[in-house]
Amino acid sequence: MAAFGEWALLTRAGLILGPYENVGRLPWWLGRIAHGGPVPAPGPADVAVQHIDVRDLAAWMLDAAVQRLAGPFDLVCPVGHTTMGDVLDACVAATGSNAELCSTAPETILAAGIQPWTGLPIWLPPGEMHDALHGCDVSKALAAGLRCRPVTPTVADAWAWLQTSMTGRPSVPTAHRSGSTPTSRPASLWNARRADRAWRAVSPAVRATPAASG
Repeated sequence: MAAFGEWALLTRAGLILGPYENVGRLPWWLGRIAHGGPVPAPGPADVAVQHIDVRDLAAWMLDAAVQRLAGPFDLVCPVGHTTMGDVLDACVAATGSNAELCSTAPETILAAGIQPWTGLPIWLPPGEMHDALHGCDVSKALAAGLRCRPVTPTVADAWAWLQTSMTGRPSVPTAHRSGSTPTSRPASLWNARRADRAWRAVSPAVRATPAASG
C-alpha cells in the first residue's frame, strides 16, 4: 500500500478452489475418493474450511475495479459457510463413488506421521494454525459485494474439469501442464499419496469407522 498509494486494491485470497486448480488439493481428494473403498475423513467433520471459488474471486475483483475500491480485503467464504465434512461429501457426490468416508481423529492422523495441509490437502486440525487460515473476518468483503457459492458446485465443476484434463485418468491428479512428469508434479501430491498409504496402516479398526453424515 505504501508503494501504490491510497487507491491500491489489495486482494488477499486464501484457499482458492474450483476448475483449473492444479496445485493438488481438491484434485487429490477427488482422485482419492474416485478410487472408492475406505477413505480417511479427517476430523472433526464440522471443522470450518474457508475457501473461495476462483470464479467468485474473479467476479469480485472485476466488480471492485469498476467500483474503484481500494485497500486490503480478505477474500474467502465466511466462517460457517463450509466444513471439511462438506468438502468430502461433495467429492463423493461429484464422483459418484462408492467410497466410505471413515472418520479419523486428528490425534490419530498426527500420530501416524501425517502432516496437515501437505499430507492431507486442505485439512488442518483445530488449533492456532487452523484459526489463522480458516478464521478470517470477511465482513468487509461481504459488505463490498462478495458472494460465495456453495462448495458443492465448486467441487462438481472441478471434477468435470478433471474429466477432460486428465486424458482418462482423473483419479491421478497431476500438474496441468505440458510435459508434466512424476518428478515435476507438486510435492504436495506425493506427500498426500504417502499419507494415504500411511493412514491405511494405522489400524483396521480406525478405517472401519464410518464418518458421521453431515
